[in-house]
Amino acid sequence: MNSQLFPHIGKVIASTGSRHFPRMLHDLILTQLAVDATHIRQMRVEQVGRASSRHPELIKESALLAETVFSEHNAATANDLPNPSPSTSADASQLHLTRRKDNYRYVISVYRNGQAQHFSAQERSLLQDISPVLLPMVEKHIHALQPANPDPQSLAENTEGNGLESLRLRFNERLQQLGLSLSNRESEVCIGLLAGRTAPEVAAQLQLKVNTVESYLKRAAIKLGISGRHSLMRWMYSPPDTSASTAA
Repeated sequence: MNSQLFPHIGKVIASTGSRHFPRMLHDLILTQLAVDATHIRQMRVEQVGRASSRHPELIKESALLAETVFSEHNAATANDLPNPSPSTSADASQLHLTRRKDNYRYVISVYRNGQAQHFSAQERSLLQDISPVLLPMVEKHIHALQPANPDPQSLAENTEGNGLESLRLRFNERLQQLGLSLSNRESEVCIGLLAGRTAPEVAAQLQLKVNTVESYLKRAAIKLGISGRHSLMRWMYSPPDTSASTAA
């Protein structure tokens, strides 16, 4: 995975369920390739008819949620974008990633404004390579927007906390996978840095001195077998069967 992604991944996860998520996702994709717009969707997939060798099962999809982010560097409007059709589109100025889970399909579409701005085969391959990171985050974001009893005011107040909690859960899962243990302070410092905060910002949040935050990070790094903040990102998002020593 390209190291340019690491500083952005934590910010995207921490923004899960908030109005900032589409922009964070868009900015993350921009670190890999130039796009003018990023569009995410959740589709309900319904089976229509009975499948057979002669008459394959028909699939009906209906959009449940859609969000679009435009780059500030172009004057595109919603009417400028073609209707995304990831299953059928061959337009070289748009790319689509899809993830099917249960009865839903999650879609990330990226666009360039103008037919002359086609994506190359290398760029298509690049986006596919990072799709295992992007699509699960979109799924979690959409689930966070659909509580059982939606309350817009309380949702707005708690979205940042929900995203940080998601990051915290993933961090703890990673520790358990590798049989490692950190103190509460060491964990909170690591989680704050993974969320995209600077050391002074983490210090202010935890009411600590910056030097103390750096000390906690060094202690955690020794236990995790890593060498610093960027190694922490690699450790966090490397495959589950990767040992801590390979993340250094």
